Amino acid sequence: MTRLLAIDVGNSNTVVGVYDGDQLSAHWRLQTVQGRTADEYAALLHQLWVRDGLGGPAGHAIVASVVPPVAFELDRLFESHLRIPSLVVGPGIKTGMPILYENPREVGADRIVNAVAAYERLRGGCIVVDFGTATTWDVVTPRGEYLGGVIAPGVAISSEALYEHAAKLPRVSIENPGVVVGRNTVASMQSGLFWGYAGMVDAVVERIRAEVGFEARCIGTGGLAQLFVDACRTMEAVDEMLTLRGLKILFDRNR
Repeated sequence: MTRLLAIDVGNSNTVVGVYDGDQLSAHWRLQTVQGRTADEYAALLHQLWVRDGLGGPAGHAIVASVVPPVAFELDRLFESHLRIPSLVVGPGIKTGMPILYENPREVGADRIVNAVAAYERLRGGCIVVDFGTATTWDVVTPRGEYLGGVIAPGVAISSEALYEHAAKLPRVSIENPGVVVGRNTVASMQSGLFWGYAGMVDAVVERIRAEVGFEARCIGTGGLAQLFVDACRTMEAVDEMLTLRGLKILFDRNR
C-alpha cells in the first residue's frame, strides 16, 4: 500500500493530508509561513506524525502551491529529509481535464485540483466556490473541461481592510451575527461581511449559470465554507477536503 503525503499550499493556510491507499488517515491545517525552512517543516511534520500515531514514513508526495518560496522549501524537504519522490501540480502534469483558459498557465494549481475533484464527485457541470484568501468560483463543463472562473477578495481580506482603512472601526471576527440589521458597530460589520459575502456567492453563481447555459451544481470548499453554506441558497454541499481529494486523484493519474 502506497502512503501518500498530499500538501496544498495556499496564501494563508497549508493543508496537509496523509493517504494510506485510498483512505485519508490524517490531515492538518497549518499557517503558511514563507520563511519556514525545510528543516522546520521536517520537525513540524515529525511532531504531527508521532502525535497521530502514523507509524511508518510516506513513500510519495504531491504538492499544489501558489506560494513559490514554500514550494522550494518543500522540495528540499522531500529530497533531503524524507527522501521520497514528489509530484508538483503544474504545466506538464496529467490532469485529465482540458483547460479552456486563454493562458492555461495562469490558472492556480489549487483551482485545477479543486475542479478535478469536484467533477470526479459530481460527474457533470459544476461550480466550485473556494473560501480562501481570495474567494474563487471555478466552472467545469458537463464534458469535464475547466471553463474559467471568477476571483474576488476573500472575506478575511475585506474584514482586515475595514479595520486598516476606517479609523473608528474595530477588527472583528467573521461569524454569522444572526440578524441582518446590527444594533452596534461590531454586529453591523459582521452583518456586512457575512451577509454581503453570502449574497455575493449566490449572485455570482446565478450569473454563471445564466451565462454558461448548462446545469451546474455548486460545491463549496475552503476554511470558511462551512460557515456560509446554510446562508447561500445556491451552494448545495461543502467538502473541506476537496483539494486533498483532488491531489490524490492527480497522483493516481500520474503514477
